[in-house]
Amino acid sequence: MGVSIAIRPFLYCYGSKRCHLTPLFSRIFRIFADMKTIAAFLLALSLLCHVYAVACTSAIVGGHLTPDGRPLLWKHRDTGTEHNFVARVAAHSPGEADFVALFNAGDTLLREAWIGVNSHGFAVMNTASYNLAPDTASYRDMEGVIMARALKSCRTVADFAILLDSLPKPLGVQANFGVIDSLGNGAYFETGDYGYTIYDVADSPEGYIIRTNYSCSGDSTCGYGYIRLQNAEALIRPFVEAGKVTPETFTECLSRSFYHSLLGRDMLDSSDSWIVDQDFIPRYSSSASVVIDGGVMWTVIGYPPCSYVLPATVEYVPAQLAADSATGRSALCDTVVARKHEVFPVKRGSGQHYIDAVRLKSYCDSCRSVSLDNYREYRDSLSRGDFRLGGGHD
Repeated sequence: MGVSIAIRPFLYCYGSKRCHLTPLFSRIFRIFADMKTIAAFLLALSLLCHVYAVACTSAIVGGHLTPDGRPLLWKHRDTGTEHNFVARVAAHSPGEADFVALFNAGDTLLREAWIGVNSHGFAVMNTASYNLAPDTASYRDMEGVIMARALKSCRTVADFAILLDSLPKPLGVQANFGVIDSLGNGAYFETGDYGYTIYDVADSPEGYIIRTNYSCSGDSTCGYGYIRLQNAEALIRPFVEAGKVTPETFTECLSRSFYHSLLGRDMLDSSDSWIVDQDFIPRYSSSASVVIDGGVMWTVIGYPPCSYVLPATVEYVPAQLAADSATGRSALCDTVVARKHEVFPVKRGSGQHYIDAVRLKSYCDSCRSVSLDNYREYRDSLSRGDFRLGGGHD
């Protein structure tokens, strides 16, 4: 019997086949007298587990805050799928664009893109939103399909609005879609089944917008990611004040930081041997950190604190990020997932909530060093017009 990581605190599991409810949840189940009530409870529990896994943090930064004047689009991805890979998708019909994007391992048809950029310089990503509407729709989870379609067809932020307007309703989404284009535009589309609200980065007094797992146009009494948003706000502020927000700001600072805004400190700065994994930007379910900068998709694949950046473009994807023909997974992601399980070494009970801080610091520091070397090397290649980029460091 396969058991969701998020459900494990509610179960005793023996081997791989026998799982029983903990005494607390056994008592709760005895309270429910009929199967319909139990079914409703299981549905609510499954939704809770879905929220635990799908908890992304994201940002759009206006070009006036970046050294090269181009907007940035960032997604720190959280998902129940540990493994992902990067792939190029060639245009199949006249009028379509080539694009490069992040896909779930096993998506051999390249049907669902989770962040990407196309040959026109249009880029899109999403975070799940949990306060736009009751999550009871039978038609759902179409965000990745819509983003793949957008990457094939859109040139501008305005084109994305036209696409959403043209698609049959309900859309099957509850999402904050972030988009930027080569004209320097950037906006979030807080999107439900039947409509959307646009938040243009040009209208933001700060010059950037952050979104987690709630929408500003939704119900302010619910949703998720309020603490993570405050974490991100605090961490990005020095870069914004200096007018020097770069891809490194996100991949090497925000996605590696264990700062907690309620506690007012970074837990990695302590001498504690263990950290409780709660409300940080990186979390057990984190599977990538990706920044779109012009035509480059700077990608930290796998659990970001234990990984390093490699760039991909529409012209080229490094072999370490591509899907292996035998496994369907990225070789680098395989390595990073193994490191993550070293960092979360406790496998019983609620073990996935406990981080070995010593091991985490070691991986985080060494991988940051590799990332910074790769940024320097690849920027030199890009400045020479070499978009094939080469192999990078390990």
